[in-house]
Amino acid sequence: MSDTTLRFDTLEALRARVDAWRQGGDRIVLVPTMGALHAGHLALVAHAKAIGRRAVVSIFVNPTQFGPNEDFARYPRDTETDLGLLSRAGADAAWLPSVETMYPSGFSTRIEPGPAAEGLCGAVRPGHFSGVATVVTKLINQVRPDVALFGEKDFQQLQVIRSVVRDLDLAVTIEGVPTLRETDGLALSSRNRYLAPRERETAPRLHAVLADMAGRLAQGAEAAPLVAEGVAALEAAGFGPVQYLEVRDAQTLAPVARVEREARVLVAAYLGRTRLIDNVAVVPV
Repeated sequence: MSDTTLRFDTLEALRARVDAWRQGGDRIVLVPTMGALHAGHLALVAHAKAIGRRAVVSIFVNPTQFGPNEDFARYPRDTETDLGLLSRAGADAAWLPSVETMYPSGFSTRIEPGPAAEGLCGAVRPGHFSGVATVVTKLINQVRPDVALFGEKDFQQLQVIRSVVRDLDLAVTIEGVPTLRETDGLALSSRNRYLAPRERETAPRLHAVLADMAGRLAQGAEAAPLVAEGVAALEAAGFGPVQYLEVRDAQTLAPVARVEREARVLVAAYLGRTRLIDNVAVVPV
């Protein structure tokens, strides 16, 4: 375990260190983050250290994946706390590029992902997955890891990144890591700190509704009435607007009327001013 995580602010210094590790035969694992680290991120670091020799964590609040009315300006930032957490977790390097490093003057290239980005968050956050695909591609090219880890809480994002890596022949393995939850079921998220105390008490209903739906879908229930029932339950609990609540194929993200192979129930809903997302796997019995 590292006593101190090496901090890199320039691409030249980062690449020199990573290249030296690679030449020494080290397996390198990238954990891309936007900072405001919590136990879910640290679980990714722990997994990175379990499967590789070197864990590189990027911290970059990416402006191109936020819409004009979203929370880019107020997204939590606490670099020094994050670096302390990474050192204690055993991360070998923290890559902290500036906006100017990622998007220098004259930058004009964007990646437009395919069908995996359609619907769900892609519908309610236009341009979001283009920003995600572009920044993740840049991070992969900068670090050149053997593996990159992403949490399954952002399941559509995970599938978008997999499709981009496949389509662009990027030399990296993408691995999804199961969502880490509080004891009451709430998925860990940097945005949870926005929740007022009463909202925090309500928030676990999101996962409870999804889990109930998943259990019934696995038994062969039809999706449409369960979706309507789920939306009503969330609204009654105080969520709103519910941007989407859908059942999708786990591989293609195509809509599913009745689950015949592994699927996911996915949701995005506001609780007060805080937008929460979550998903639960459905495995037919």
